[in-house]
Amino acid sequence: MKDPEEFRRAAVERIRADVPGRAIVAASGGIDSTVAAVLAQQAIGERSRALFVDTGLLRTGEVERVRGIAKACGLAIEVVPAAERFLASLEGVTNPEEKRRRVGEAFIRLFEREAERSGATHLVQGTIAPDWIESGGQLRDTIKTHHNVGGIPKDFKLALVEPLRDLYKDEVRALAHHLGVPDPDRQPFPGPGLAVRVIGPVTAERVAVAQRANAIVEAEVEAAVAAGSMKRPWQYFAVLLPVRSVGVLGDNRVFGEVVSVRVVDSVDAMTATSVALPGELSRRISERVTRELAGTVTRVLYDVTDKPPATIEWE
Repeated sequence: MKDPEEFRRAAVERIRADVPGRAIVAASGGIDSTVAAVLAQQAIGERSRALFVDTGLLRTGEVERVRGIAKACGLAIEVVPAAERFLASLEGVTNPEEKRRRVGEAFIRLFEREAERSGATHLVQGTIAPDWIESGGQLRDTIKTHHNVGGIPKDFKLALVEPLRDLYKDEVRALAHHLGVPDPDRQPFPGPGLAVRVIGPVTAERVAVAQRANAIVEAEVEAAVAAGSMKRPWQYFAVLLPVRSVGVLGDNRVFGEVVSVRVVDSVDAMTATSVALPGELSRRISERVTRELAGTVTRVLYDVTDKPPATIEWE
């Protein structure tokens, strides 16, 4: 993408041509889906209905954050509570690919239901190039199935519109800057949410632990950035592992969960480099996680693996 304004005009024209009626817009609150939602609103106005689904797998404060972003860029958005639906779809599932497929199908069925209620025939979503490249197909191996690609069931009832399909993350961010979307350089959050950061079984209780640990990592990294002790990384988060470890709480033995911290730099999400944390930051993160989740988390690890060989997310 050489010229964001030229791309915007072309995308708006394509959406108008592709959507003669009403459309549901999958607005996850991430930069990709927000940009797609803004383009759809510019193209077809009130015929687009942007839905933000509260899956119960979100970061702490995510609903309020997304509402604020939508308001700031003049985007009409509806919040759909669906935590029970998504947690039920993941019950007993530990395989990462199956998690992504289950979450993808849960989104699609919900969008189909809402489309039927409003008479929509199309679904606009913020799929970008790494999503379909990593999801495999043709001569490409499947690195991981993105929920918005491989998670779409074969009997999908809506016509799919993907205005950002050929862009990479850095290009989407440039377009977001041009459109006036707030905080376009904020860190990405996976579409399946904490389902792929809670390794192993996904339960409401384990999600709550991951949410708290993740909030601590975000707060501590952002404080370090604000203090000038490190540059803002591409992504920084906590992962709850499917193992338990012995710890000490007072004079008592406890057998708790294990959290891994991941901080990486990237440009387009296709490759990434692990970031070495400055000074006492890793110690502060570990101290807060084990103190604020005392008796639940007994050990904090740090992931130093680049992409490749690892992916950015653990699942």
